[in-house]
Formats: sequence, structure tokens, C-alpha cells
Amino acid sequence: MRRSGKPCAQKKVHDMTISPLDDEAERKARHEARAEPVTSPARRKPVRTTRWFIIVGLLLAILVGGIWGFNAFRSHMIAQFFATHKPPPVTVAVAEAKQEVLPNLLTAVGELAAVHQVNVTTDVNGRVTQVLFEAGSSVKKGDPLVQLFDEPDRADLASFKAQALAAQLALDRAKQLAARQFGPQATVDQAQATYDQASAGIAKTEAIISQKLVRAPFDGVLGVRHVEVGQFLTAGSQIVTLTDLSKLFANFTVTEKDSGTLKVGQTVRVTVDAYPDRVFEGKITTIEPQISTDTRSIRVQATIDNPGQILKPGMFATTTVVLPDKPAVVTVPETAVDYTLYGDSVYLIKEKKEEDGSTALTAERSFVETGERAGGRAVIRRGVEPGQRVVAVGQLKLQSGAAVAISTDPLPPIPAKPPRN
Repeated sequence: MRRSGKPCAQKKVHDMTISPLDDEAERKARHEARAEPVTSPARRKPVRTTRWFIIVGLLLAILVGGIWGFNAFRSHMIAQFFATHKPPPVTVAVAEAKQEVLPNLLTAVGELAAVHQVNVTTDVNGRVTQVLFEAGSSVKKGDPLVQLFDEPDRADLASFKAQALAAQLALDRAKQLAARQFGPQATVDQAQATYDQASAGIAKTEAIISQKLVRAPFDGVLGVRHVEVGQFLTAGSQIVTLTDLSKLFANFTVTEKDSGTLKVGQTVRVTVDAYPDRVFEGKITTIEPQISTDTRSIRVQATIDNPGQILKPGMFATTTVVLPDKPAVVTVPETAVDYTLYGDSVYLIKEKKEEDGSTALTAERSFVETGERAGGRAVIRRGVEPGQRVVAVGQLKLQSGAAVAISTDPLPPIPAKPPRN
């Protein structure tokens, strides 16, 4: 039994000696099994990245191709639309270029002044005893306006008259005696001097009395009163203004360049802001013989009538001098000219033959050289011939070569004056 028992013990020992190796091998196997999932993705990573690059590239290619195809299709359709689509004609108002003689006018600014206007004053000192006028009334030449206190002067006048009477009597007796050779000639001369002295005193006193009665120097309209009864006035004190409104002066200036076209007697038209719808006519009466060295302008004066005395001195006036006519020029409505920084232009109406034989109207832009403007019309020096038709209203909707249709509506009226705000 012992012998039989040894093999069993040896087997157990053998089993115990082999089991650590087996365990180590098993652990290595398990370690390799656990490490395999970690190392395997690293080997598959390049394959996945390439696949994603291919997919993104295909998507970008499809997107770019779609955008390019859409733009190409859109450009083709737009070109086909404009090739086959004909826009409707633009309705415009048309006017004909005319050859006419424009008024030759010279416009300037100035002011109105009275032909006769004074501040009525007193020549001597005195106290006001009577005011003989109403402010704003019309008076005639010589009408009394103010009476100053003159009683002492009237007493002096009576004294001088008495002296003159006594001197006259003495002179007559001296002449009678001298004629009979009973008196010397020296007595006559002395009596004559005494009489003359008394007469001079009378004349002087009468002049002083007349100075103390202030009268209107000419026909006109009185202004605001500046004196009251009982007020003491010194020589030169203002009493009232007096203005003759029957005629007025229109004073204005023109440049040195225009001075050669002015002559005395030319017609002048005057307008004022107070009466914008009325025109007052007059004649040039004075041209200053000297040109101002400061402004290089010349002063001109015209005399105009003042019907109803509605114009007042000091008003701002716009004057227009009517000059001799100039040669005929080509004109178009002022609204037909398109003024830009690149030049002035108009749209000319042209006739164009269509493929079907019909006639179509087109508007062609033509650059022109413009001149002065008057009465709502502009002078065309070059670029338009008389009789040609131009677009007067509707240029903002046009481009050169566009088809147009002529409106049957009349052109809008040209205002005589620019609108006021």
C-alpha cells in the first residue's frame, strides 16, 4: 500500500509543479486577449479617415457642381428672356425745337428812392403854438404845417413900419425943401437912409415871422408827426417827413461788362416783393459816368411812375432793362434739358424700322451746348436742329435707345415765376 501510495503523491506533486506555469501561460493569454481590442483600432484608423475624406469630397463636388449648374442655368434663362422679351414703350411728352427771337433782357437788383423827400425842419428857435397838419395826409406846396410863437416879432414889425412911415414923411419934406433951394441935399440923403433902414427892418422882421410859420416845400404825403403844441424847437429840429410819391427812382447797378449795352431812354421793368403780380415800367434817366473801382460796377437810375402811390421809397426792387433783340436761336423747353456734371443733354425722338416693316419710336440721348434761359425755354447753341422733337417730360424713365410712345396730354404750363414756399 505504501508503494501504491507513492505514485499518487508524486502525481500530486507533479500537478502542483506544473500548475504555476500553466497559470502564467493562461495569464499571458488573457493579457493578450485583453490587449487585442486596444491595438486593433489603431490598425483600422487609416482606413476610416480615407473613407471620410472621400465622402466629404464627393459631397463638396456635388454642392459645387449644383451651384455652378444653377448659375449657368439662370444666366441662360436671363439671356433667353432678354433676347425674346421686348419691354413696353415708355410714355413721354414731346416738344418741338423752335427757332425764335428771345427777348434780350438785362436783370439787376436795386432799390426804390423818392424823387422828392425831405425831413421838414424849422429854421429858427421857437415854441410851437399850433400844429396845422394831420399825420399821413397829403399836402400841397405852401400849405402851413407848424406855427411858432411870433408875437415879439410882430411887435418889432409894427415898430419898423412906424419908423418907416416917419422916415417917409421926413424924406418927402426934405425933398420939397431941397427942390425950393431951402434945404441942403445932405438932409435929403439922411432922410433917405433913415427910410431905407426902417424898410430893411420891416423886411427882416417879416422874414423871421415867415420862418416861424413852417410850410410844405412841395406836394407830397406827410409822415409821422414828431412835435407837439408847447414844445420848444431849436433850429434844425425834425417836425415831419414829406415825400412826393408821384414818381420814384429805381437805383440799381450793373457790371462793367454790361455797361456798354445801356443807354438813356431804354425801358426798365420793375417788380417788388410787395406786389409780385404787377410790373412797373419806367425809363433810364441817368447813367453814372464813373465805374466803381471797388466793385467794377456802374450805377444806373431809372424814373418810374407810381400809379396809386402804392410803391414806397426803400423797397427792394428787381429791375429788368429791355435791350435790342438778338438774332434768332434754337430753343427747347427748359424741362427737356438734362443738366449733369458730365454735360448737358436731351433725348431726341428717332424713327426706327422694325423687321415687320412697322415704324417704332426711340429716344436717343444727344449732348448739347446750352445758352441762356428765358420764359421757360433754353437756348441750344449746338446739338439740336429746328424742327426736331425732344422729350420734354419723362426723361427719368429713359435710357438711350429705349422705345417710347408719345403722350397725348399737353405739356404742363410754365409758371411765370418760381413757386414760393
